[in-house]
Amino acid sequence: MNVRVYNQDGQEVGSVALKPEVFEVEPNKAVVHQYVVNYLARQREGNASTKTRREAHGGGRKPWRQKGTGRARAGTIRSPLWRGGGTVFGPKPRKYGSKMPKRMKRLALLSLLSDKARTERIKVLDRIELAEIKTKEMVGFLSRLDLTDKKCLLLDESKNDNLVLSCRNLQKVKYSRASLTNGYDIINADWLVFTKAGLEKVQEVFG
Repeated sequence: MNVRVYNQDGQEVGSVALKPEVFEVEPNKAVVHQYVVNYLARQREGNASTKTRREAHGGGRKPWRQKGTGRARAGTIRSPLWRGGGTVFGPKPRKYGSKMPKRMKRLALLSLLSDKARTERIKVLDRIELAEIKTKEMVGFLSRLDLTDKKCLLLDESKNDNLVLSCRNLQKVKYSRASLTNGYDIINADWLVFTKAGLEKVQEVFG
């Protein structure tokens, strides 16, 4: 499969071949679903914490004697039955995600990349170079590629600070290093915009 290559002015300057082992894989919806659920679970902070009866402050002495008062026996004012007492089975810091085999992660990413290629939602640029940090230039650049108001994921290999800072105020545009991209960003984007270097890196890593 070949895709067209554009320059920053939106002009076609050539084409590039996509590796079939990366962009022509039969999508596995079940694995993709499991990957996305696990990814979102891992984004949870999981830092909620409550105190048990052992950790609650106070309650060092018996409130009243065991017998003869007519009241129910009590050993501490920090019992879970009392107001201000400890919490039974309350949340503690934890990780919500689970381990996922590397082969399943790879299959999920290849399924998503292949789906974008099958639906022709991939654009390749020879390079992206911005002389200065300016959101307006980024908006004009996307309009020349007919990507205005589209959710885009820009994948470049080299660190590009001007590009990162120029698109950070655009809600529908996200930048990522090609080798560090994840499946959630891919499935959440309408279009994948690769630089040639970024595309080569993806095909090198997943090919």
